[in-house]
Amino acid sequence: MTQAAALLRRFGRRYAAVVRLATAAPICAIALFRAAPENLPATVAVVAVAAVWTCAYAGWLTWGRGEALVALDVAVLLGLSASVWWTDAIADTNTGWLRLLVLFMCVTCQWHTTAPVGVAAALLTSGGLVAAVAVTGAADGDLIMGLLWTPAAAALSRLAWTLVRRSARRADLAVAEAARVRGASLVAAAVRAEEREFAASLHDTAATTLLMVGVGQVRSDAPWLPAQARRDLERLRSSHGEGAAASRADLVTMLRAGLDAVPLTVEFDGPGELPLPYEAARALADAAGEALTNVRRHAGVTRATIRLTGDARELRLDIADQGAGFDPDALPATRYGLRESVRGRLARIGGTATITSAPGEGTLVRLEWRSDDG
Repeated sequence: MTQAAALLRRFGRRYAAVVRLATAAPICAIALFRAAPENLPATVAVVAVAAVWTCAYAGWLTWGRGEALVALDVAVLLGLSASVWWTDAIADTNTGWLRLLVLFMCVTCQWHTTAPVGVAAALLTSGGLVAAVAVTGAADGDLIMGLLWTPAAAALSRLAWTLVRRSARRADLAVAEAARVRGASLVAAAVRAEEREFAASLHDTAATTLLMVGVGQVRSDAPWLPAQARRDLERLRSSHGEGAAASRADLVTMLRAGLDAVPLTVEFDGPGELPLPYEAARALADAAGEALTNVRRHAGVTRATIRLTGDARELRLDIADQGAGFDPDALPATRYGLRESVRGRLARIGGTATITSAPGEGTLVRLEWRSDDG
């Protein structure tokens, strides 16, 4: 059973219990008011049975045991219908309360039973009352015809409840489909994010190192190059799994480890440690590493500074140099490094990257991040 259908079934039982209880008091009052004085004691006894049974059955409905006791409910109502012989209700024209009692039973029964059980209960209960009135021989045709409208009311109640249940099933299907689409979208987004991160890692490591060697910026026999190549390879090997092993990491440790990957003299100004969620620390450290690589490749200087301020709730990381500088607005869209390795990484963790530079005036890369919990 689907979630919406289960909730609707529970609602049907409870609503049926409320209706039976709410109508019991006025129905019993009608029975006592219309009884002749000489038939009042017998009528009181029958009404007491009806009241006690209605309360008990409503309680069972609330606890979800309604369908198992439908047969007993039918038997009690058949017994109450047969009481017309003892209370002389036909002569007193005091059958209206029994008609109402049976009517509400037949209608509400459709809300918490299967169709065969509900139909059978309605036919047996209403048929029993018709038979009890007819056997007395004192009932006229109008009374009998009035009693026959009860099955019709039960049929309309079943039809309405069936339509509601179908709507609930359609709602469940729509929710399931929406969840499936949302799940597929999340998986696709995660795959794309992982692909972008791997591409950024590849660009920042092996691709950059090979390019610097290829264009002659770095001699192939540079003493730091073998160690750099080993770090590049290790970074690519671990880029798909290292974040799952730790939920938090020290940003300062990651930044200092990255300083060894770039042949620059870097002045670091920041706290001794700054634990962050792993994804944020990794993205900030990698973006800073790409900014330092750009200093080495394009700034024409061998010195840079890193300044880290803030805390685990909100921080700012500045990477600055006094090199050649450039016009950020004139960069072509094909410049993958700044677009994905810096700005893209910060965007994926909810941060921002701002590049301030001008020809001949150096460059400032400012990385800002704020925790969602802050």
